[in-house]
Amino acid sequence: MADSPDIDPLYRKAPTSREAKPIDATRMAVLFSVMLVTASGNTAMQSILPTIGTQLDIPDFWVSAAFSWSALLWVYTAPKWARQSDHRGRKALMRLGMIGFTTSFALAGLSLFLGLQGWYNAVWTFALFAFFRSLYGGLGSAAPPAVQAYVAARTARANRTKALSLISSSFGLGTIVGPAIAPLLILPVLGLSSPMFAFAGIGILVMIALALKLPNDSPGFKARGVVTSEPYSSAPSSDSLKDEEEENEEEHAVPPQLRWGDSRIKPWLITGILGGNAHALILGVVGFLILDRLGLRGDPEMGIKMTGLVLMSGAAATLLAQWGLIPLLQMGPRMSILWGMILGATGCVVIGLSHDLHGIIIGFAVASLGFGLFRPGFTAGASLAVRRSEQNGVAGIVASANGMAFIASPAIGVLLYTYAGPLPFWVATTVCVFLFGWGFKTLELDDRIISDN
Repeated sequence: MADSPDIDPLYRKAPTSREAKPIDATRMAVLFSVMLVTASGNTAMQSILPTIGTQLDIPDFWVSAAFSWSALLWVYTAPKWARQSDHRGRKALMRLGMIGFTTSFALAGLSLFLGLQGWYNAVWTFALFAFFRSLYGGLGSAAPPAVQAYVAARTARANRTKALSLISSSFGLGTIVGPAIAPLLILPVLGLSSPMFAFAGIGILVMIALALKLPNDSPGFKARGVVTSEPYSSAPSSDSLKDEEEENEEEHAVPPQLRWGDSRIKPWLITGILGGNAHALILGVVGFLILDRLGLRGDPEMGIKMTGLVLMSGAAATLLAQWGLIPLLQMGPRMSILWGMILGATGCVVIGLSHDLHGIIIGFAVASLGFGLFRPGFTAGASLAVRRSEQNGVAGIVASANGMAFIASPAIGVLLYTYAGPLPFWVATTVCVFLFGWGFKTLELDDRIISDN
């Protein structure tokens, strides 16, 4: 049987259940750390970059554009790494992802440090930063799907959901940890670039732990890596692997190719793309709005602290929605989207009208709570609309739709903010109100879509 040509070569010599040891606490901690560091480093950078841009006298638009470039690379490369996680080895791709993360943060931090010291002008500083940042978008995206596939391939079905939920939670937790610790990592010698060097050092420690504590691939169960969206503050990824053992279709049949224009998922995609862009608009602007509304352009350390506090409140609200409200209230896809848009619109209005820290925190938390309800609703609705054999296809489309929102909208939002004040928040509010009406009329009722699947 082991020599049968019908069996995937990767699994011809898969160990027996006795040989396929479950993941112990130490190895799970290493995997958790990979996801946590990947997310927290990115959101920590979000909290410090507006202040660094101010110190260098770089227009806010170009500061935001640096994140757009990384998001574009993540959207392009993440599906490729997800497909290769089964063939090149999960541990190898985790190592590649952490190399990209560590190298990106070290070199980007160095470029900012030298620029702040006056070694070259502000244009060269951000050009170099954007170039080195691309290593995170291009290579860092290899780690999350590899971690998920590693866990699924070494975990029995009875424990798989719990294990994958734990791993997914680390990505979300990172969006809180990053902004929270970024101000604490600022050192006198390295200045505002300190957090980036600190996360590069943490990345090296995680790579050492990977090498010493995680065994090479010897899967006991078949599993496939899936695409994970780049982490942004208050927008943690909650993707998980589909359990292939539960599929009823023939294992070796060629899965049908799912198209973006498929009528079953089209309403959900329209909702997801518009809502995602509304979310990206406010995320791109909020850091600069904090500096301006609180008068912190000339106080770098306080600017980073206040920005981190607001971003942290948004991430916490998102996790409350995804970990608490949705399972507690048993909200279906349509209901999650409708309530999400109501809260999202409310939060955007509050942010646009607020001129003190308390109001901005409340508004951003309410908006993040809304978008925290919206994203899982959009994801689940698209997933429930298709067959089991099409789940990998819809997961890739959903992750791409999530990532695409962060390519242009943050920079566009900053451009609107620069010339028209709170206009991005009024645009986001309008989109949320429109999507509430669209969803109420168009999206399939929760009872119907769940019963159909």
